[in-house]
Amino acid sequence: MAPKASDDTTTGGESTGAEADDLRLGRRKAARYIVPVTVIGVAAATIGLVPALADSGDPDLPKITAQQLLDKIAASDVQQLSGTVKISTDLGLPDLGGLESGLLSGATQGGDGSSADPSTKLTELASGTHTLRVAADGPDRQKLSLLEDAAEYSVIHNGKDVWGYDSASNEVYHSTADENSGEGAGKGSGKAETPVPATPKELTDDALKAVDDTTSVTVDGTVQVAGRDAYKLLVKPKQSGSTVGAISVAVDAKTGLPLKFTLTPASGGAAVVDAGFTQVSFAKPAASTFDFTAPKGAKVTEGDEAGESAPGHPGRSDDLAKDLEGLEGAEGAEGPDGLDGLNVLGEGWTSVAVFDTGGEGMPSGTEAGGDLGGFLGSFGDKVTGKFGSGTVFSTRLINALMTDDGKVYVGAVTKDALVKAANAAK
Repeated sequence: MAPKASDDTTTGGESTGAEADDLRLGRRKAARYIVPVTVIGVAAATIGLVPALADSGDPDLPKITAQQLLDKIAASDVQQLSGTVKISTDLGLPDLGGLESGLLSGATQGGDGSSADPSTKLTELASGTHTLRVAADGPDRQKLSLLEDAAEYSVIHNGKDVWGYDSASNEVYHSTADENSGEGAGKGSGKAETPVPATPKELTDDALKAVDDTTSVTVDGTVQVAGRDAYKLLVKPKQSGSTVGAISVAVDAKTGLPLKFTLTPASGGAAVVDAGFTQVSFAKPAASTFDFTAPKGAKVTEGDEAGESAPGHPGRSDDLAKDLEGLEGAEGAEGPDGLDGLNVLGEGWTSVAVFDTGGEGMPSGTEAGGDLGGFLGSFGDKVTGKFGSGTVFSTRLINALMTDDGKVYVGAVTKDALVKAANAAK
């Protein structure tokens, strides 16, 4: 069900209780990835919460309202496709000489370190520019390939089997999924579900969960993407204090499938996330596209042997939101991975998630944080207020305040908004 909207505004007044729960849970997804990698892991986990701006061209299409376009996206049922997607991500992370890639992988890794584990490999999409080849044939067959200079990494979902293959290391990761479970793994998205949203459809689905009465939604003209005519859906926060500037989604005029997704930050400059098809076909892919046999000599890691937490979703929880269910506002509740007292402050695009790490002095200074604490502190900004003192770690999208008494405030909000939230919570 699409959010209710007019040409100018979308409100959440008619949302169901389930939709409201999805919205709250979506905003709390960052919980699992805090400490000690702070905002780097959070950015990887929340990259799909906010979208972006479309392509070029101005095709002559029939007029459409924002609500009609939202309904078109919701009704889209593309079962078969193949194509190429280019995705660029610029979170504004500090240059750590490549260390940031390792931290991103570590933040979401759930296996034994296999380079073919999707939860490790696909976190690379959280930075830089990448080319993906995608294909889908119904809910039980999807394939996503990450094309690199001299290698290729693929995730293949075919029936009950989910494979990850890294040609560079000749490693294979295998897990199983329930038959007909592919709908949750990317119906019409052209891929098995991955730790980081990668296709325009997946990014758009995540972004539209954030649409409520704090959001403006309009139709912003037309565009051509990958040779197809599309409408542009423009999503903007109404509130001040959000780091999100605008979201624009190019929606295929015939199928309703999102073809391009771009998030621009409130601070201006290049897009934080820009993902779009450069080529797409809605013809049925060849059955052989989804065939996979482990190459001779390849190291094969089985998901259950690697401590996988959920069949069918390699290396991560089957539904991360379930880990957080019932924790909102539960003071002193034991949160995921030992996080205590999960709470959410504010509403809409300026919501701030609050966690208690239980680690006094961990965020700033080397006394409790060791070398890592001092290293993180070197690129964070020290702040003080009614809450005491702490350090703000920033990207162009997600900011995190870690206080000296072990609390973490995180959200797609400005540094000032974090400090204000921490002061108000005191």
